[in-house]
Amino acid sequence: MNVGENVDLHCHSTASDGDLSPHDLVLRAHQQGVTTLALTDHDTVAGLLEAQQAAEAMGMQLVSGIEVSCLWHHTTLHIVALNFGFANPVIEALQHAQTQARSARSEKIAHALVKKGLPDLLEDVRAIAPEGIPGRPHFAQLMLERGLVKSMEEAFKRYLGAGKVGDVQSCWRDMSEIMPILNQAGATCVIAHPCKYKLSWMRLRALFQEFRDLGGQGIEVAVSGHSPSEMASLAQECRRFGLKASVGSDFHSPRYSWAELGRAPTLPTNVTPIWEEWVQCGVVA
Repeated sequence: MNVGENVDLHCHSTASDGDLSPHDLVLRAHQQGVTTLALTDHDTVAGLLEAQQAAEAMGMQLVSGIEVSCLWHHTTLHIVALNFGFANPVIEALQHAQTQARSARSEKIAHALVKKGLPDLLEDVRAIAPEGIPGRPHFAQLMLERGLVKSMEEAFKRYLGAGKVGDVQSCWRDMSEIMPILNQAGATCVIAHPCKYKLSWMRLRALFQEFRDLGGQGIEVAVSGHSPSEMASLAQECRRFGLKASVGSDFHSPRYSWAELGRAPTLPTNVTPIWEEWVQCGVVA
């Protein structure tokens, strides 16, 4: 496997809650100088084939990926699973189960918003979501279109963000159930954007230790939104727990300039990149 200088291992397409199709996402990444890209849509690999075909046409290295939702001690957690093969029956079975959980979650979100005084948005939000399975950004988009809020940011701040009425968590399986599945699939597993969970460093260390003990391999150290001090602290935790470091933009839309493809912060020099083993093996799934 050839890993170039510009690596982005976390982004989203219209297969989940991104604004660009998998093809257009790869094209934009290419234009931004990305040489190695992982498409990591939420709980689905539906966009991987289209992205792989586009990457081959543009001479880019595409790594298989998925961002899996789970729970850790009642906190919603995202695990980026990478390099597991493009036609993996274990991942496909997981996708099916996660889709069912997402469908149940969208119903609970819609019901919670109705109880808060908003109209029932479920059927209309299903119409704009991939495969009719909406996430919170789709609810926010519809609320904005309906004039219920003045911006996507307001939708999350008032209704959908962490701790708000639409922040439904109970549908996800525990990390201790998800990790054996990802290990069985042969995935390289990374905890996504650790500093976004608003956990204390003591709690984060407990998470990192349990994640490592379950077979996890890495932490997303350099990701859009992490400050230099946060990255330095995460690099220290990588060394403490023997974990590798990943990098990603968490790109969703060209509208969000702070999370542009290929523009994630640079990894600190005192960590081992998550892709080192892939390079040594000379292959990518």
